[in-house]
Amino acid sequence: MARRKPRLTRRTPSNTGTPTLPDGPVPITTGTAEVVRDPDHPDRVTLHVNGVPSSSLDLSDPGFLDFEYMQQMAAVVALLPSGPLRALHLGAAGCALARYIEHERPGSRQLGVDVDARLLELVRDWFGLPRAPRLRLRADDAGHALAGVHPESFDVVIRDVFAGDVTPGHLAGTDFAAAARRALRPGGVLLLNCADRPPLTLARRELASLAEAFGPAAAATGRLAAIAEPAVLKGRRYGNVVLAAVRAMPAGDDEHVDLRDPGLGRVLRTLPVPARLVAGEDATRFAGTAAPLGTAAEGTAAEGTAAADRPDMTGAAPRDEVRP
Repeated sequence: MARRKPRLTRRTPSNTGTPTLPDGPVPITTGTAEVVRDPDHPDRVTLHVNGVPSSSLDLSDPGFLDFEYMQQMAAVVALLPSGPLRALHLGAAGCALARYIEHERPGSRQLGVDVDARLLELVRDWFGLPRAPRLRLRADDAGHALAGVHPESFDVVIRDVFAGDVTPGHLAGTDFAAAARRALRPGGVLLLNCADRPPLTLARRELASLAEAFGPAAAATGRLAAIAEPAVLKGRRYGNVVLAAVRAMPAGDDEHVDLRDPGLGRVLRTLPVPARLVAGEDATRFAGTAAPLGTAAEGTAAEGTAAADRPDMTGAAPRDEVRP
């Protein structure tokens, strides 16, 4: 199975022209959006949604990823067989990861979902995003959009959705994980951005939810993992934990992505901010005795785990699709 090492800080400029960016906050459906340029790198910008850094992009280099958790996700995506991918992004914002996949996997077909219809219209123009069918943008509640996709439609499903400072309850737990598993092709990968603080109760319960939805053998066969900076995993501070789960292949086909891959661990350790991989039986030990988040009604907000420092947020209310 061919694998690619993610290029996270590629510097080859592209001839995309200079976009017209707003000067100051701009009204959007859910509040305001603002694009802030990096004074040291004029082509690098950060999208702030309601004052919170939501996406970071290099306008001349779609292969650039700035946020650490996105670099970690990219390292997992690189394990998938070479060639175009079908990817579903729940929580699109500025589409930084979608731009990266488009750059690294030409010919990919992607769907970005975000609650804010006006934001999607703006970022399409501001950041020169690919057009349909390469990248479709849909204004919708992420759970509603996920429920409406055809089974086995995607190689990758990425959840990066926040309402205020928590992941909406209907986008976490076994119900959500089962819906995401249904949307994945056999061998496909689900990636979750989970913001948590010591003692990582929420991350452990989300991982237990993935184990329940993806089958009792998920951890033992290398289809379950948690990734974060060592200090976060050791419970020393608040941070992002990337959770990954792989849908099993049909019986008799063992060629699924193995998250215990030593190459993945090496890539994560050599990132600009090194991260640690907890996979296989170690993932089982990390989850410990944590109970899965059950129904959508239970919700992550019940955990009392705030995520005010997080770098990505979106809300939850259905909208019409934004057509390119």
